[in-house]
Amino acid sequence: MSSTDFYELLGVSRDADEKAIKSAYRKLAMQYHPDRNPGDAEAEAKFKAVGGAYEALKDPQKRAAYDRFGHEAFEQGMGGGGASGFGGRGPQGDFGDIGDIFETIFGGGFGGGGGRQQARRGADLRYDMEIGLEDAFSGKETQIEIEVSQSCDTCDGSGAEPGTGTRGCNLCNGYGKVRAKQGFFVVERPCPTCHGRGEVIEDPCRECRGEGRVDKAQALDVEIPPGVDTGTRIRLSGKGEAGPRGAPPGDLYIFIHIKEHSVFEREGTTLLTRVPISFTTAALGGCVNIPDLDGSTNNIDIPAGIQSGKQLRVRGGGMPVLQGRGRGDMVVEIAVETPTKLTKDQKEILEQFRETETGEECPESRGFFDKLKDAFGA
Repeated sequence: MSSTDFYELLGVSRDADEKAIKSAYRKLAMQYHPDRNPGDAEAEAKFKAVGGAYEALKDPQKRAAYDRFGHEAFEQGMGGGGASGFGGRGPQGDFGDIGDIFETIFGGGFGGGGGRQQARRGADLRYDMEIGLEDAFSGKETQIEIEVSQSCDTCDGSGAEPGTGTRGCNLCNGYGKVRAKQGFFVVERPCPTCHGRGEVIEDPCRECRGEGRVDKAQALDVEIPPGVDTGTRIRLSGKGEAGPRGAPPGDLYIFIHIKEHSVFEREGTTLLTRVPISFTTAALGGCVNIPDLDGSTNNIDIPAGIQSGKQLRVRGGGMPVLQGRGRGDMVVEIAVETPTKLTKDQKEILEQFRETETGEECPESRGFFDKLKDAFGA
């Protein structure tokens, strides 16, 4: 790249605006274009120099870097391809390439930010727990045991053998990142040697092999609040996988699954159950007792003449509201059961009843057969 001042190359003042810089470039590019100067090496060199000056000054960030650092902003660290170090002392000393300069001026916004990567926190973990509906109703305290990565006791999570330490990474000069040139731009990525930490362990811990964590069985107390349902997630902060080399641990998420109940089905805070009753209870009325999940009893009155499928609602007889107040309802669906085994005396009683039937006793069936007569003339 030419060492001549970019502003002088374009023939503009240092306070020229973008429009003036663009106009000057177009004029000179037309003048020195190789098509207008075939075989003229000097004109070709001038054409390239003018283009380079325009590329540097048309972008506000690059122009600010040039105004502050001159040609150094574009000449250091821009020569080779592939991964590389910084050619200097990193962010605290000489600048390795234009990315360093932009980070100094604009606060690290170039190429993904500067400086070492923060230590990567440990992974979050999932634990699936199955509980009964009674436990979901009342809540419970329980204990689980999981195999999880924990901080190594031998090296206190540092990953280094006791009595040893770390040294700066030779590849990235302790910066944690390396850069590669792609065209005019510089791509920055974590250093493959130190994984963005800027340092490497000289003598890895024999217990954890330099990871700073080992797998151990861990017993944890878990409090399940009343009202949980399938899909409810309980978070235990900091009880997930330990981070590498002393990094913060992740979290443990416990996912609740409710076992199928022999009596109740659940829809949110509503409990549903189907109660079969005898046809005499359905005809004469009565009372049924339905146990609650807390051990109490719900006395449900059955009105005389109730039909199968009728639903009776018990207010406040359902599940507790999770992290709230009150309870949902219990819905009891009635199923009238026809007797399948009758004694001789029972049959005689029913025959006597049938002889006295007028049709008013069962208005729904009478109405249906009346419709048949009207439709088919039967």
